[in-house]
Parts: sequence; structure tokens; C-alpha cells
Amino acid sequence: MTIREQSYFALAALMDGPLHGYAIIKRASELSGGRVRMAAGTLYAALDRLSAEGLLRVVDEEVVNGRARRYYDLTDEGIAALRAEAERMLQAAQVVTERPARRARVVKPA
Repeated sequence: MTIREQSYFALAALMDGPLHGYAIIKRASELSGGRVRMAAGTLYAALDRLSAEGLLRVVDEEVVNGRARRYYDLTDEGIAALRAEAERMLQAAQVVTERPARRARVVKPA
């Protein structure tokens, strides 16, 4: 299973423990060096999908200012999928980073 970049960083944000949606958005942005920016709608669609896939679950819910705030956490399957994706990306990166680049030499006529 390949995990999309936004979902990867949303899952990675939960590695230290449960977070609510806005905190996931902020932590994912921090972890990605600002590359991953999610709108709330995008995040919640991803969280619903990841939950349906069994990678995370709602662990708590509270009402703040009249709105439900859900806290999400990784499942064991989510941790395994996140680690597998990190390993896949590492192996893919090593194809490039662990061997010298060969430059084609242009042969000029004498």
C-alpha cells in the first residue's frame, strides 16, 4: 500500500499520541517543513478514509465552543503501515543517494 504524502504526514503527526484535527494539521506542517498544508476538509476526508482502512481510530471526543472535537490515534495497523511506507521511501531514495551519478561523456569528432 502506498500512502499519499498528506496522509503520510497526518499519520506521522500521531506517532507521539492522540491529537485533534487542527493539531494534526499543524504537526503535519511542522514535520514536513511546511510542504504539507491541509485544509480542514481535506484533512477530515483523509481521516475518514484512514479510519475506514483501519489505520487510525477516534479515541476521544469533546465539545468545544459548541462543536465536537475528535481525537485520533494510530492503530497497530496504522503504525505498521506508516513504518512500511517509510521503509519503502528509504529504499527508493537509496537507489539514487547511494550510488554515484554517471554523466554521459560527449565524444567530439577529432
